[in-house]
Order: sequence, then C-alpha cells, then structure tokens
Amino acid sequence: MKLSWSKYELSKSYDEYITPKRTVRGHLRKIGNFFESLSFNDLQELDSATKSAIKSMGINFRVYSDEGSEERTWPLDFIPRIIKKSEWNIVEKGLKQRTKALNYFIEDCYNEQSFLNSGFINKSLITKSKYFLKFCKGTKLPNKSWAHISGSDLIKDINGDFHVLEDNLRVPSGVSYMLENRYVMKRVFPDLFSHYGVSKIDEYPTKLYECLLDASFSKLKNPEIVLLTPGIYNSAYYEHSYLAQQMGIDLVQGSDLIVKKNIVYKKTIEGLKKVDVIYRRIDDDYLDPEVGNPFSVIGVKGLIRAWKSKNVSIVNAPGCGIADDKAVYSFVPEMINFYLKEEPILPNIKTFMLSNKEERDYVFENIKQMVTKPVAESGGYGISIGKNLNEKEILKLKKLLMKDPKNYVAQPLIDLSTSPTFRRDSLFPRHLDLRPFILSGKQTYVTVGGLTRVALKRGSTVVNSSQGGGSKDTWIVDA
Repeated sequence: MKLSWSKYELSKSYDEYITPKRTVRGHLRKIGNFFESLSFNDLQELDSATKSAIKSMGINFRVYSDEGSEERTWPLDFIPRIIKKSEWNIVEKGLKQRTKALNYFIEDCYNEQSFLNSGFINKSLITKSKYFLKFCKGTKLPNKSWAHISGSDLIKDINGDFHVLEDNLRVPSGVSYMLENRYVMKRVFPDLFSHYGVSKIDEYPTKLYECLLDASFSKLKNPEIVLLTPGIYNSAYYEHSYLAQQMGIDLVQGSDLIVKKNIVYKKTIEGLKKVDVIYRRIDDDYLDPEVGNPFSVIGVKGLIRAWKSKNVSIVNAPGCGIADDKAVYSFVPEMINFYLKEEPILPNIKTFMLSNKEERDYVFENIKQMVTKPVAESGGYGISIGKNLNEKEILKLKKLLMKDPKNYVAQPLIDLSTSPTFRRDSLFPRHLDLRPFILSGKQTYVTVGGLTRVALKRGSTVVNSSQGGGSKDTWIVDA
C-alpha cells in the first residue's frame, strides 16, 4: 500500500507541504511525488535507516529530570523541511538586521545607555536584571559584538509567514545537530540532494572559527582559541566536543586553565600556554568564582579580570544575557529603528508584559488563547499553554503569575505551521519551529537554514528535545 497525499490528515494550521486542497505545494512537487511513490514498508525502512545511521554515528543528547540524567539518541525525522531560497534571502536579511541591533543595544546598555534613556523602555527592566553585570560597565568590544553566536527561534503563522518567537544570545545550542542531521540525511537519501539542488551548510565550523578570530583582542595572526565546557555531564557536551573537533581547537574545562597577572594560560605537558580567545559554554554566574557563584568549580578564578584587561576574549561576552530576555524581546523593533534607522524585516509576536496591570488583565481574560513564559528561562521550561489547562490549573497559574508578574510575559497562542512527519507507519502533520544561527564578527553570517525542531506528539507545540521533541533537516532550495 502506497502513501497518498489525498488522504493526508491536514490540521487547521498552515502545512508547509500540502495545500488545503490536498495538493503538494509547487516548489515541493518533486519530493512530494517521491514520497507518494513509496509504500508504507518503504517509509518504515527509511525510518530504520535514519535511526541506524544516528546510532552508528553516536549522536546523543542528555536529558535531566528529578530522577537524574539520561543519555538519549538524537531524534531525527527523515522528511526534510524545505524552504525556497527566495524566501530564505529575506529571512537572512532580517536576522542580520535584528542581531546587529541587539549587539548595539548590549554595548549601549553598558556605556552611554542612550536607548534606556530614550523612554522606549522601563530602564529598570535592564538595570535590575540578574543578567546586567556591573563589571561590564564601560566595556567596548571589537565590532560591537557581544552575542557573537546567537540563535533566533522562528515560526510560521497561519498564512505561512515567518515571525521571530524569541532570541537566544547567551549560549545557544543545537548547531551541531543541524550539521549532523545533514550528514545522516546524505546517507539515507544520497541521490535526492543532487536532484533537488539543496544549499550546503558545511561551512559553519569555518565561519565559527573566523568569528572567534574576529573577537580576539590580540594582534596575532593565529591566536590561541579554546572551547570551555562544564564537562561530560552537561546536556550539550556532545556539541561542545563536536565543535572543538571540527574547528581543530582544544576542548578544556575550568581546571585546565589558570590566570596569572591577568593573563589566562592553558596547562599543557610542555608548560603553560597563553590563551587569547575562550568560546565559553558556561553560564555567566559560573564563569569566575571571584565575581559570580563563589562555589563554582567549573569556571576559572580571575577570568573576568583578564577579560576586563583585554588580555583574553570571551565568546559570547559576559553580560550579553540582558538582551536574551522574553520581555526585552518585545522592544527589538524599536531597537532596530533607534540604532539602524530601519523598519524591522522580520516581525515579532505580540508580547504582553504581566507587570502592566492593563495588559495583565487582558491576558487573564483571554488566558485560554495565551502562552505564558518566564522571561529568563530556556529549553521550554516554565511555559504554560492556556488551551491545555482546566479551570483549576488556570486558577493556580494566575496565582503563580501574580506572585511575581514582572518575571512573566504572555503571547497569543500562534498556530505553528506543520510538516509531514513519520509516526509509526505513516505521515502525519506535526508542528515545528526553526533555529538559524547567526555569527557576528567583522561580517555577519547566517546559517543556510538552521535546526528545525518538531513536536512529535499530536497537537503539541512543544518542540524542545528535552521535552520530547524531534528534529528535521532543513533544505534551502532554489525553486
């Protein structure tokens, strides 16, 4: 028995493959016809081949819960997400614009504070944020790059238009899985890539290395660069080791580094070697016990002194978390206008501040159509989706929000677009988002596509792998 798109179970959302008339969208006809030529047994074999390739390549991630931690195999669905190159060109421009404004904003906050004094934003939203680090005041960085590596989460709405859902500017993860997804898909569908003209993505490690070079205070042609990891038990350790290996730099832990006279050194069997750039995958509070958590054993004592003395660069820079906030997110359109004198290319999602009584009242009255989020959490934690709650749960949520309203925002529940996804024995629509990665150095680089994350449960919009989501390879094609 073969797959038939005429029997495909459409949802009310915008489906990226199939139109409401159950026809394959124009730029997807070739691959749509390919899948329709397959039997259900063929689909199961493709799924098995995908899982086998992932297992043989050792692509894993770690999930933490109250019961402890667990190593899991990376979930990849073999039906690719396909985006037209003409559409992607607009997204790329929008992301470059957005990231540039955010980096200008961060440097401004630690220096002149012109935007904070402009009246667009409540100044205390920044100055009283736990991510506003006083030791960053007066610091200016090469190329005004603070969030050198960022990942903006994009969604498509009911009309198929991209919106920015949030910005990830501290230590965004997932790019290694974007790259590994492509390697797996090339093993499963070797012929389909050449037939479809899929844009390449394998230049990312080179671009990342160039971005790290651009961040260096040193004038050396080949500065010493290391990747600082919390260690093997971190959920993203696979990515840390993967990126270090791809760039040909050392993967180090805090115990491998030492600071002497405000200079960072790496311990080697030949002795101490000066370090010029640290690509850190450790949160601000744990970077240096002198200025952060005094009990941190994964950071490096004196690291911030060395950074302030411009003897070492830290990527991403300490303090960039002030712009990685779901409340600050709502002011990005104003930042673009303020710093760049341009209109935003990519729209935001309407965001309600629960610290504002009028906006909070509106959210409470329409809670069933809202998603509430803590402003500083990531990974899908703390999110409440109104339509999934009963009256008792809504009452409990409102009490929680009233305890600390400034710590929460709300957004209308957007009908995320769907894409065919293999589940058990056939293809079903599942909601998805997209995380492209943006590198800010002398030039700004955007990955060709990004990590598509997909909610594997029917009707769910939670795409995070830590919450049971999966992924897809993202193909940018010249239609």
